[in-house]
Amino acid sequence: MTVTVDDRIEREVYVPAPIDRVWRVLTTPEHIRAWYAPGGCEIDPHPGGRLRFRWDEHGEFHGMVERAVPDALFRFRLALEPDHAPSDPGEATLVEFALSPEGRGTRLRFAESGIRALAVPDDAKAKHAEYATLSWTSALEELAAIAAASHN
Repeated sequence: MTVTVDDRIEREVYVPAPIDRVWRVLTTPEHIRAWYAPGGCEIDPHPGGRLRFRWDEHGEFHGMVERAVPDALFRFRLALEPDHAPSDPGEATLVEFALSPEGRGTRLRFAESGIRALAVPDDAKAKHAEYATLSWTSALEELAAIAAASHN
């Protein structure tokens, strides 16, 4: 049986909030806890900086920032497996958030790529793509709602 695996997940959302507020919600631990990693996170949003996202039910996922341009782009590698710092491209995917002003708000474009290059069987890649699609869609909706409602 052949398993078809998407290599890239893409989502886009309009956030009725200024770009600097969206950036803050996207890159600060107290906000990330609310929209993505409820168990907490540690983040150094600079190239080469480490990040860790925690979930009680899934464990701690490690990553490394590749690029961070305030109010424009946040890109990092994120480990496929919990409690493991990725050292090889086959152990992580590339996650990217691109922000651009749009009217009085912000257009947020998201992509996770490199799924086919993961060093796991195709059925595990397909399972990751399916789960990631659902979880990122939900997380982006939550991020947009928090940024739109945030006044700090």
